[in-house]
Amino acid sequence: MATGRGRLLRQLCLGLQALHLPLGGLVAAPGSGGFRKGPGDKFAAGCTTPKQSTRHERNCERSSAHRSVSLDGLPSEILLKILSYLDAMTLLCAGCVNRRFYHLANDKVSGLGWVIILREKGGKEHIMEHVDLSINDSSVTVVWYGKNWPRLATLSALDLCGVTPVFMGRSKTTTKNGPRWHSLIAKYSLGDLPGSTVMGCDGIVRLLRLDPGLLVGLWKREEELAFVMATLHFHHLVERSTLGSAAVPSEPPAHTPPLDDSLEHGLHGFQLHVDMHSGGTSYLCSTFHNLFTKKGCIENGYVKLIAIRFNNNTEHLPLIGKVGFSWRTDIFDGYVKSCSIMDITLLDEHGKPRWCFSSPVSMSSSPSPSDGPNFLGQTYCVDYMDSTGQVHMELVWIEETEEYFIVSLVLYLSTARIHHRFGTRY
Repeated sequence: MATGRGRLLRQLCLGLQALHLPLGGLVAAPGSGGFRKGPGDKFAAGCTTPKQSTRHERNCERSSAHRSVSLDGLPSEILLKILSYLDAMTLLCAGCVNRRFYHLANDKVSGLGWVIILREKGGKEHIMEHVDLSINDSSVTVVWYGKNWPRLATLSALDLCGVTPVFMGRSKTTTKNGPRWHSLIAKYSLGDLPGSTVMGCDGIVRLLRLDPGLLVGLWKREEELAFVMATLHFHHLVERSTLGSAAVPSEPPAHTPPLDDSLEHGLHGFQLHVDMHSGGTSYLCSTFHNLFTKKGCIENGYVKLIAIRFNNNTEHLPLIGKVGFSWRTDIFDGYVKSCSIMDITLLDEHGKPRWCFSSPVSMSSSPSPSDGPNFLGQTYCVDYMDSTGQVHMELVWIEETEEYFIVSLVLYLSTARIHHRFGTRY
């Protein structure tokens, strides 16, 4: 999403100018999400022009030194007016800034959202609008539930799509029930549902995972759909939600970097951000800097990046709170232990994304307890795997404090995938 921030800022400035709001010396404050007076500008917003007296100029300079304007601090009415001048892609980008901007971007301005299309074996389609959404640190969680699900036995496939309006009124509001553009994000075969990864269960529902990033809840008694939940990582979310078609997903632009020997000499300077959360509750939000691999450290076609070492207890981290997946529908709600959503963002030494995903994960008990330097307890593991790599996390349950500690976190990157995506030799 970083590539869209400059464009978003320029669009917001155009919106301010369209409203005839004074910009003066306002510039983007790095890392602040707002505006401040530029170092080379002499006049703050609202001050007079150079034709005024020198004394008045000095007063303006002194007052501007103690005043800054935050974009997020503007009233909602002003922000809504500014957002009404933005196009659909910029609105999606704005909606990923924080929770307030998401709701503003969807308040009769853009009509943006996500749908699932359930396809019956006979060809009939059921389009389901999302009924709940939450914004996390690195992803968006979208949920569908209701009383009118088609029978699971009649379904063959599920399509996840982003939707944007085709036409906008003069006031930039969407036409109710008007045509919308569907951008396919992922397709899932519901015929494979019985063989999907089982994430856990409680007394009411059973959770199944369909890759990439889809969680399906089934009523245990009837084995029918209870809810569907998708976790969408922010990386390329705008493009995936708007630039595809109803049949073909958006593909990233062709990437042809020059060949280098980074794998031969080892990876270095990588940065990893990990989030674990559920239902608006964060269990872990940590960033690991300067990850590296040693020269020639390739095992079975993978390079290994270690974020947390088992033998170094100063690196061990606790999971905050009781880890579990909270779910709800219009009738029931519940809680499945030891499940959560994991968001992974791995950047290379240049700050470019190398691996980004959001997916449901679950803890499974290890066969034997770990005897670490300062603890003794039952161990658990969390594993994830896709075409880019693998994540392996080991945790220890501390009975005295009733919390999990992460004692090992290792990433395995596929050398073949790195070579294909980044042109490296190995």
